[in-house]
Amino acid sequence: MARHIYRCPLRWSDMDAFGHVNNVVFIRYLEEARIDFMFRLAPGDGSPSFQGGSVVARHEIDYKRPLVHRHEPVIIESWVTKMGAASLTISYEIKEPGEEGLVYVTASTVVVPYDLAAGRPRRITAEERAFLGEYLDDGVRSDDAVRSDDGVRADGQERAAA
Repeated sequence: MARHIYRCPLRWSDMDAFGHVNNVVFIRYLEEARIDFMFRLAPGDGSPSFQGGSVVARHEIDYKRPLVHRHEPVIIESWVTKMGAASLTISYEIKEPGEEGLVYVTASTVVVPYDLAAGRPRRITAEERAFLGEYLDDGVRSDDAVRSDDGVRADGQERAAA
């Protein structure tokens, strides 16, 4: 399984009155890493993947230790831990560089692809699924067999009779 690596700079304004990075700022850091992952690394030149819109359905975040301002960026590792027909979960670690880097935050975000023009969620496309599959956590399987009410599986195959 590959992990997306994002080097996130710290800004002086990220600190709060207690001299460490404010808890809310970590959500911005996660957003920066997620956007870098989903848009800049989207498959193919000119690919419409991920550009039709997406919404965040859920964030979970565990703060492990305080992070104070410094000039060196932190590393944000991102990977996919769950992929369904119309949502995916991205997990993160915000940490020091290196194999044994101290972890400041562990987090996850549920993302739902969204058709902005139609004003509703949409399914993950085959191209997006292939791209995300390269970052799918070992031992975690894509939910390819999820069924929809129209009798078609998420991977486009007809549902077998029960």
